[in-house]
Amino acid sequence: MTLYEQWNDWLENGAENEEQQRRQWMEYYQSEQAVYETLLADKRNHVEGKLADLAAEFNLNNILMMGFLDGINTSLGEALKLEELAEDTDIVLDIDWEKLYFNMHKAKANWLYNLKQWDGILDEKRRREITHEYRLSVQAVSQKVGRNDPCPCGSGKKYKHCCGAK
Repeated sequence: MTLYEQWNDWLENGAENEEQQRRQWMEYYQSEQAVYETLLADKRNHVEGKLADLAAEFNLNNILMMGFLDGINTSLGEALKLEELAEDTDIVLDIDWEKLYFNMHKAKANWLYNLKQWDGILDEKRRREITHEYRLSVQAVSQKVGRNDPCPCGSGKKYKHCCGAK
């Protein structure tokens, strides 16, 4: 079984009951937060090494390291092929800080995007801008044109006197 399959198995079958599942996730979230605190504090947006060595550096087992990689993968310059990773695989993480901050909002991981270590990476203004971009990306937008709205054809007339009159 590959590490990625083990990670997915851990997600689906790692706990026998609800309380154990809650503890399992709390342990994972704390481990994940510790990794991000380290990366952000050191301003390390380029990390490379063997998967097992990086897991040891961040005090994770290989399965939890795979979970971390699964979470950060969409924030990397070049995504990893998670299904192909093994303990002895050389990996390179080129982290795009802005994309990572955006994706943390997308994952609703407030314990991560509120870390004080972000102060040394993105200034407060840029973090607010990214938060605003995220909120706009999830905002529902109606495509319906009202009778008194400007016509979408660009004529400058009201819809009811232009394309709506046809």
